[in-house]
Amino acid sequence: VALLMTDVVMPGGMSGPQLAAEALRRRPDLKVLFTSGYADPAVLARAQLDPSAPMLAKPYRHSDLVRAVRAALDRKPG
Repeated sequence: VALLMTDVVMPGGMSGPQLAAEALRRRPDLKVLFTSGYADPAVLARAQLDPSAPMLAKPYRHSDLVRAVRAALDRKPG
């Protein structure tokens, strides 16, 4: 697995950033791409999303997804 793509806000108690933190703890080399239908910065702040994290806003086109995945995979750590 090279990339984790997760929604920022998920049902059931765990957020996307929490999922990513746990996945990165287990696989530090993993790349992460977040997606969200919420444009409100307050919602993203409550989810504790790093503002520099790769984000793909919903709705998105196939071409946007392809570009975002490529950019996330090419992103340098740190």
